[in-house]
Amino acid sequence: MQPLLICLNLIVSFLALTLATVVPDFNHVERCKDSLYMGTPPRGINKPRYVTLYDPKKRIPVYSAYSFKKTEGDRRVDYPWMYEPQLAETDGNGNMLPFPTGYLHMKFEDSQAVLDDYSDVVLYERGHLNPDQHQSTPHDRAATYTLTNVVPEIREFNIGPWREYEERIRLRLNNFCRGTAFIVTGVTTRGNMIRRNNQDRVAIPEDKWSAYCCTEYDRNAPHDVRIRFPSHAALAKNAKEGNSVHEMTVMELEMFLKDNMDVDQNLQIFYDNCISPSPLPVYLQHTI
Repeated sequence: MQPLLICLNLIVSFLALTLATVVPDFNHVERCKDSLYMGTPPRGINKPRYVTLYDPKKRIPVYSAYSFKKTEGDRRVDYPWMYEPQLAETDGNGNMLPFPTGYLHMKFEDSQAVLDDYSDVVLYERGHLNPDQHQSTPHDRAATYTLTNVVPEIREFNIGPWREYEERIRLRLNNFCRGTAFIVTGVTTRGNMIRRNNQDRVAIPEDKWSAYCCTEYDRNAPHDVRIRFPSHAALAKNAKEGNSVHEMTVMELEMFLKDNMDVDQNLQIFYDNCISPSPLPVYLQHTI
């Protein structure tokens, strides 16, 4: 089954609804390009173009791409978890819906993870790819609480090294990114699954990775910060031990993904490798 492309948008009316569109081609939804550097999704992970690449066979996202919003970092955990009706029915409701308290038709479970998949697995937490603390408004944060945006993460990894990394990136981009920062976060898998009722249900990530791109940054930042712009990346094992987050260049991350995922060898996370525009006037750009 081919991974599906999901775009999350918010329609703000009397009630805030989360609109999610499942399409075969990235260019069908222009608004989603705001979440991607130069409006272009990662190249080579899959030929279709979109913001969230979701694998309904493994019932997890392959990656989520989003634009970072400056925030104080306070976490909100009282948003309802939502599911995506259009993953089960192409003519289904375009709005993300809260999980019902009662019966959910089997066809929805066939295409995506449900709350029961996580209810009895004490080792794992629902780990966001697009974390709520990287979003600012209540509506944007609420949109991250969908199971199409989370993967099973070992609890010690989720509340320890990876949460610390997300906070470190939040502070770095808050303080030194002067324009818009774009982030892509994804996972690798090795075939391990969460099982329920003697059936394989949700793939368990082997690794979690992330990369950001910010071409407009503070060029007077300390050297140890400045060398991490305009782009940088990170990689970690989804494990109880040996789960330290290793920061690296985006190129190093791309090399790892080529060796450990079924991706094209021309994999490119950011369009044109997030090349930073020259800070010099045009007439001076070729004189030094």
